[in-house]
Amino acid sequence: MENKPSIVPKKIRNLIYTIRGKQVMLDSDLAALYQVETKNLNKAVKRNIERFPVSFCFQLTEEEVENLRFQIGTSSLNYGGRRYLPYVFTEQGVAMASAILRSDIAVRMSVEIMEAFVEMRRMLISNASLFHRLDNIELKQLEADQKFEEIFKALESDKLHSEKMYLLQRAGF
Repeated sequence: MENKPSIVPKKIRNLIYTIRGKQVMLDSDLAALYQVETKNLNKAVKRNIERFPVSFCFQLTEEEVENLRFQIGTSSLNYGGRRYLPYVFTEQGVAMASAILRSDIAVRMSVEIMEAFVEMRRMLISNASLFHRLDNIELKQLEADQKFEEIFKALESDKLHSEKMYLLQRAGF
């Protein structure tokens, strides 16, 4: 078996969203990757609910669905006319879902999804240090702007003082 890098994690990365401060995947996206119907995935989860604490899988609120629609840039998350709010799965929930589905495809895709989650985490960590550096630059820029403002005020004050002195001298004082 050849160990060539897969492009799947790059595609999967686009299916990972941040909700409630957690990296998650929609039930419909996960079902598509596992090549099962969303309702069958959710039924399997409900049959094994003890394996899916809220830290592994949770149902979105209407507000979260609206925010996600905005984040995704699509008008609807109702693939085929959903009648319920979607569920999302954390990295651990994805692994547990592949275990309860017990298909070769689910196991293979689970590995790819785990790699995508790991890659996303690395990217977030590396970007965190970049954002920190940008914050420091912005603070230094604000400090420099304040110093310039103080200098301009001082110069303007000196100019006004000089003009007053000139007027007083012309008036003979």
